[in-house]
Amino acid sequence: MIRSQRTLFLLSSAALFFSGIIFLSYRTYAWGMLPMMGLLLLYLSTKNNRSVASLFFFFLIGFLIFQWATGWINGWDISKETNILLNRSFLLFLLISLAVSQWLAKEKVRFYMRFSDRSMRISMPSHTISLPLFLLIGLAGSSTIFIPLIWSEGISEVKSLFLFAIGFTILNATLEELIWRGVMLSALIRNTSVVYAITVTSIGFGLLHLSIGIPLLLSLLFSFGGLFYSIVVLKTDSIYPSIAFHMVMNMGMVVNGWIN
Repeated sequence: MIRSQRTLFLLSSAALFFSGIIFLSYRTYAWGMLPMMGLLLLYLSTKNNRSVASLFFFFLIGFLIFQWATGWINGWDISKETNILLNRSFLLFLLISLAVSQWLAKEKVRFYMRFSDRSMRISMPSHTISLPLFLLIGLAGSSTIFIPLIWSEGISEVKSLFLFAIGFTILNATLEELIWRGVMLSALIRNTSVVYAITVTSIGFGLLHLSIGIPLLLSLLFSFGGLFYSIVVLKTDSIYPSIAFHMVMNMGMVVNGWIN
């Protein structure tokens, strides 16, 4: 009975979390407050699972502040590139909110901020491979994002985008990885199952792309990217490879003209 209650609690928390991201992404703030209130009620209704509800609740608070801040700068007389870079830097609000949640729960933020042992072997379904080979395969897969450039006629435009691409790549990839894999994944694994932690962070990562105007179906496809980055972090016990792969993907998205 206790186990079924915990399962219901975790599923309800995840559903409220996802709906909160969706409502706030579309700036329907009144509706967005309902999932936040639901998470607060779940937090107050139990003592054993509070850390999960608190994590989701504070994430949504940070996301609400993020949305207000990005809406505020939309009225500024600044270039499109500057607007995008400021938008990405405001992800710090989410990171700070999650840090507050962990501080109140008296839990240590891990971040996976360590370098992997180069001699380690990565476990696969039927065999193991060396860490360098695993990273090389991941880098090669991420680099396929540049394939459309082969048919592009705007190579000269790519050069002018270079500095913007560097800034966007560093800000976006680093902050998103610290939020989703650095804090969220490690905190959820500590308090729930690995499957739950990977599933929630992957779907949440995908849904957050709604806030930058990406359609729902495509945003959900981004969840597979979150799944890949989670596996990379857990396999290597380090966040640095996932940041590197994420940077490659973001760089490709900019030079292909998909970020504007």
